Amino acid sequence: MLSVRAVTLTRSTHPLLQKITFDVPSGHVVTLMGPSGTGKSTLLSWMIGELPPAFGAEGELWLNGTRRDGRPTEQRRIGILFQDDLLFPHLSVGQNLALALPATLTGKDQRRQCIERQLDEAELAGFYTRDPATLSGGQRARVSLLRALLAEPEALLLDEPFNRLDRPLRARFRQFVFEHIACKGIPAVLVTHDAQDIPPNGRVILLGENHHV
Repeated sequence: MLSVRAVTLTRSTHPLLQKITFDVPSGHVVTLMGPSGTGKSTLLSWMIGELPPAFGAEGELWLNGTRRDGRPTEQRRIGILFQDDLLFPHLSVGQNLALALPATLTGKDQRRQCIERQLDEAELAGFYTRDPATLSGGQRARVSLLRALLAEPEALLLDEPFNRLDRPLRARFRQFVFEHIACKGIPAVLVTHDAQDIPPNGRVILLGENHHV
């Protein structure tokens, strides 16, 4: 369970969000929507511990029974997926994914086998040595998601990750992401401007509004 408790975000003295509270059960996705400038992406930045210095914050972040907002980013165990894939161009697909593997998984062969297994499940078998520049947009998106999940996050934040994909590909990747979230049993928060990105029967929070749907 991911819990945001009475969070207020301000820029200078201007309030972006005031006393927002919501819970995300494991394996579910809560979607944040609202006009630009209402603090959607800023809230995600606060959740992962990378709030820009221009902003102030009050409130609490809880994940699986422990408070996380006072911890440094690397100790929060929260992954994030952006609309840009941010793959390192000088590394192969496999090397990009290896950066996310937990240190507890030791041994070169074991680490490669883990990556190969994940690539196979994502219909990317044989892509370990591929140059990211040779991948299609959908393939890059899948690699980015695998990299986020290989780090074994306890929660996942999605900051408009479908935005740069064309419609048919967007629908397939959306399903791929939601299936992995459900399979891994982790809570996720999605920021989007597109109502078609909302998971079936998913909860939506309208920021900048006085009501939820």
